[in-house]
Amino acid sequence: MKTCLAVVQFLFISCSLQAQNFYAHTKAADKWVNHTFKKMNKKDRIAQLMIVRAHSNLGADHIQAVTQLVQQYHVGGLCFFQGGPVRQALLTNYYQSLAKTPLLICIDGEWGLGMRLDSVIPFPRQLLMGAISDNAPLIYQFGKAVGEQCKRMGIQVNYAPVVDINNNPENPVINDRSFGEDKYKVALYGTAFMQGMQDENIMACAKHFPGHGDVSVDSHKDLPAINKSMAQLESLELYPFKTLIKAGVGSVMMGHLFVPAIDSTEHVATSISKNAVTGLLKNKLGFQGITFTDALEMQGIAKYFPAGEAALQSLIAGNDMLCLPGDVPGSIELILHAIKQKKLSWNDINARVKKVLLVKYNMGLAQRRPIDTTNLVNDLNQHTAALNKALAEQAITLLRLNNAALHPLQQHKKIAYVSIGANGMPFIAQQLQTHFGAAYYAFADKQTVGKEVMDNLNSTIPQTKSDTAAANLLLNSIHSGNYDVIIVGLHNYSRRPAHNFGIDNPSVYLLNQLQQLPQSIVCIFGNPYAIANVCEAPNLLACNEDTYDTQLAAYQWLTGNLTAKGTLPVSVCTSLPYGTGLQYNDWFPATTPEAVGMNAAILQQIDSIAQEGVDKGAYPGCQVLAARNGKVVYHKAFGYTNFDKQIPVTLQTVYDLASVTKVSATTVAIMKLVDEGKVDIHKTLGDYLPVARGTNKSGLVLKDILLHQAGLVPFISFYKEVIDSVTGMPLPQYFSTQKDANHQIRVAENLYLRNNWEDTILHRIMQSKLLPHGHYVYSDNDFILLAKVVEAVTGQRLDEYVNDQFYRPLQMISTTFSPRKKIPLDEIAPTEVETHFRNQQIWGDVHDEGAAMLGGIAGHAGLFSDAYDLAQLYQMLLNKGVMNGKRYLSEQVINKFTAYNSAESRRGLGFDKPEKNNATSKDPYPYPCKDASPLTFGHTGFTGTCVWVDPKENLVYIFLSNHVNPTRNNNLLFNLHIRPNIQEVLYHATKN
Repeated sequence: MKTCLAVVQFLFISCSLQAQNFYAHTKAADKWVNHTFKKMNKKDRIAQLMIVRAHSNLGADHIQAVTQLVQQYHVGGLCFFQGGPVRQALLTNYYQSLAKTPLLICIDGEWGLGMRLDSVIPFPRQLLMGAISDNAPLIYQFGKAVGEQCKRMGIQVNYAPVVDINNNPENPVINDRSFGEDKYKVALYGTAFMQGMQDENIMACAKHFPGHGDVSVDSHKDLPAINKSMAQLESLELYPFKTLIKAGVGSVMMGHLFVPAIDSTEHVATSISKNAVTGLLKNKLGFQGITFTDALEMQGIAKYFPAGEAALQSLIAGNDMLCLPGDVPGSIELILHAIKQKKLSWNDINARVKKVLLVKYNMGLAQRRPIDTTNLVNDLNQHTAALNKALAEQAITLLRLNNAALHPLQQHKKIAYVSIGANGMPFIAQQLQTHFGAAYYAFADKQTVGKEVMDNLNSTIPQTKSDTAAANLLLNSIHSGNYDVIIVGLHNYSRRPAHNFGIDNPSVYLLNQLQQLPQSIVCIFGNPYAIANVCEAPNLLACNEDTYDTQLAAYQWLTGNLTAKGTLPVSVCTSLPYGTGLQYNDWFPATTPEAVGMNAAILQQIDSIAQEGVDKGAYPGCQVLAARNGKVVYHKAFGYTNFDKQIPVTLQTVYDLASVTKVSATTVAIMKLVDEGKVDIHKTLGDYLPVARGTNKSGLVLKDILLHQAGLVPFISFYKEVIDSVTGMPLPQYFSTQKDANHQIRVAENLYLRNNWEDTILHRIMQSKLLPHGHYVYSDNDFILLAKVVEAVTGQRLDEYVNDQFYRPLQMISTTFSPRKKIPLDEIAPTEVETHFRNQQIWGDVHDEGAAMLGGIAGHAGLFSDAYDLAQLYQMLLNKGVMNGKRYLSEQVINKFTAYNSAESRRGLGFDKPEKNNATSKDPYPYPCKDASPLTFGHTGFTGTCVWVDPKENLVYIFLSNHVNPTRNNNLLFNLHIRPNIQEVLYHATKN
């Protein structure tokens, strides 16, 4: 799975039409559906709505029972569970050969077919993926691989993804099956998983509607209750379902939940509630695909509605397909009787049967194709190794590292590995022993406490983890070993929260004693909720599962060969809330101010300046980062993403950079092309851009364009041409509220622009008047055209080119155009509540109107980033083009572009610079600040952002805010001089 990320991002687009492919009415489809339907008797039609259990590991009696259901009752489909891939394939072929109507083959494969089938390598559970930061394309690849597995096995429906928001640590049934507690990440990653499968023509199934995350009762055993208001459900539990429905999910599974806000009838689960299925899901949310019940044999429903009664009530509620109804013949008879009593109508039954048949036709079941078992297991496993490695590496989460001397490990250090709970020596311990000579200690059931302890005790009596005395013996041995580094691994504990995940008291005692040692690094291999046992560990790594790949990733991090990029997908304690994760690259680490010659006490003054901006309403929140000598010395977040104070700003919050895009994307792209001899800035626009030829823009020199003195007008209000001049509303001849073949340009939520309007924008620039040449006039149009030069020369879109050349190799994972495609919405700071064009809160779409009309990818605006990732790009520039041993740009081109280049202005080539008279200026607030040296270069952004680099002091300074929220008519950021005041503190800290 080495697909280029740019290609994956191209594939990973909104697929609101995908579900319609399963339900597409063509002449051939309708003919087959009608012909097949006419051959069915009444019992056949009812049975066509039933999915029955099938295993390939339960022997002849089970196979005979399934055969009878297929041959005699003509059930609509099978759901395979445990067994082997070849056996299941052969049984699928057998059952399909017996079926009067082709069977819909389903599987509950949330983490791939390895969840059910032996010999198939399982993928990780969704909670590990929830730890991955801002990488929906990787989740799409996972979904696509699962889809390929299903297709190879003759499966049409996978009951996945789980889009329940797990915000209850005691949840016994969802827990690590969820992407986590954040509704936006659950929705984003659930959509990516779904799209990957459905792109392989495998129907996804969003479950468990209306949301099974906030319960502490297992619906396999009883009926869980969710006592929330409808408003609470709308804002949280229902959000991912609404998102996936809009994105085109093929089916939805109803959960067995008692939700009084939806239906207060006693013991009536949402799976059999007409209010839930028909009223809420179908009518209110507009879902018209197949609804599956969860398994009707589960006690959450069977306890109150036994045997066929559950099946009957499910159909009355409006469900299309009944999963595992138990007594098939009894259910059919009960349903027939209910139809006679007018509790159900044949019109409803017939419509559902035809819907199911239409899906079967569109999924290729009209043509019987037996599964070829040749090389089957290898085919099923072809992508798992590479994807499991990538997922594990992306999910490794560094929660705390108070002792920087522990990482990376060094050969001359004396190292010990303490394994708690493992069955046998873990792979990570083997690696540490082989390559670092690490001592090994084990503390687990039926295992000795470790060779060194036994040697010290001169005893062969096994000590088990049920014995606290054994823990003390082991501790004594570790203390006497005088180790420089003690790595503690918690292994092999239960996925489920009951009884503290099966971690017994002596193990907890040992873990707590070890975590207090300053030279210890605690690695938690498994469900991250168990981290609650070590909340105060000074050095803590979350590995999310206990597999070869997660242990390898942890070893690579320990040895400095992997950067931890994950964040906690759930909150585990007050000190470790959702989203916690240190994400510093080894080549751009954090350090103390004193280590780079700065005064920490003076730097703390930044706190009060940044907080003043929040308190006085200059912005809802902000991020501030400062680095010196290649190390981060100040990195903090303040306030909230919005003035409603619902979502705190974190270090991972992503901001609209506005005009910082000009230097962070377009300028560095031009620099790269100049370096490679593909662009000459002394040539003209017409030399590179065909659309300019024959216009008065053809002769404009690129250098003048970079300096904003080519004569282009500063701004064109492109949006005014496409809105009603009286109401300010977008005109329907240009826009659609839904994405379709003719409207692919997303401008904002539910607003898509006509495809050909980008050409119109370019023509409007070409038709605009020219101002006198040589005069400095700051213009967005300059950089719109420069981006088009990059695209013309490279054959790539601007976002693809800079991602390939800079962002991806620098591991700038949050730096992106169109952030909604890869970043959860609550990690993106919203900007303006715009009232003059898009008439909505702008959130995750570019603030600049012109950039929005260019699809969010433009040379002057459209880039989003957090402070840390952006700082890596500028540290590379400060390093004269080198980062982590890789050269990105030549020193010559950096020196040229970042120097003063005009007698008319303060500008560099693309870059902004200090005013030339700052040293003698009487202005109390010279630009960008009083002590910035003439070597300084950077840029500011209209949304309230800036980046400044001062080679004289070896400083990088980043400030990100959304001061245009809720309105651009807020001048407090400028009036309070927040950005220059913070920058000035940095200079003071270097002098004292």
